[in-house]
Amino acid sequence: MTMPTHTRPTPRTVRSAVARMSALGAALPPGDGVAVFNGVYLSVTEEVGRRLVDGYFQDASATEELDARFAGRYLAAVDAVATGGRPPACWRPLFQSRRHPGVRPVQFALAGINAHIGHDLALALLDTCRARGVEPDALEGDFDRIGALLTGMEERIREELMPGPDLLDVADPLTHLMGSWSLEKAREAAWAAFRALWGLRGLPELAAEFAERVDTTVGLVGRFLLTPLPSAP
Repeated sequence: MTMPTHTRPTPRTVRSAVARMSALGAALPPGDGVAVFNGVYLSVTEEVGRRLVDGYFQDASATEELDARFAGRYLAAVDAVATGGRPPACWRPLFQSRRHPGVRPVQFALAGINAHIGHDLALALLDTCRARGVEPDALEGDFDRIGALLTGMEERIREELMPGPDLLDVADPLTHLMGSWSLEKAREAAWAAFRALWGLRGLPELAAEFAERVDTTVGLVGRFLLTPLPSAP
C-alpha cells in the first residue's frame, strides 16, 4: 500500500480536523475538485462534532478517535500531493482530475467520498480497534449511526450539486453515472474490508496485499466516477 507522507500531525480530535479542513477550504479556489469534496466533508465532520456532545453516539470517545483517524487519512493524502508525494491509489483520480473542465461538481464530491469510504474507512476502523484494544463489534453501533449522518450528506450533495430537473433528464449521462454508485454499498464494503483486515492482523504480508488491492479497486471506481461528460444544456 502506498503510504502518504505526513507533513503535519494527524488530527487527534474532531475539532482539529475541522480546523485543518477549514484552512484548506479557504486556500483552495472554489472550482477545484478537491475543494468541492473538502466542503462536503467539512460539513459532515462538523455535524459529527455536534453529535459527539448531544448523546447521539453510544461511545463518544471511541467515535471521536475513529473520526479523527478517518479525517487524518484524507488530510495525509492532501499533504502528500502538496509536497510532491504520491497519495494512495484511491485518491489519485480526484487529484489528477481536480481541474478538468468536463467533470461536474457532483462527480468530484462522490469521487472523494468513494475514495474516503471505500479505502480510508476500513483502515481507520482497524487503527481505532488496535489503539483501543477492542473487537470490531465495539464500534459497529456507532459505525451505523455515522452511516445515518453520511446518508443525509449524500442526499444534500445530490440536491445541491446535481443540476435541477429542468436541466437534467433521464437521457443525461450524469443521471446514469451517479445512479451507478451507492453510499450504502460502499459502507458495507468498507465494513467487510475492515473485518477481513482484522482477521488478517496476525498475517501482515497478506493484510498489506489485501489492503493494496482494495486501494487499487477503489481507485478504478474513482476514475469511472470522474469520466468527463458533455456540458449540461
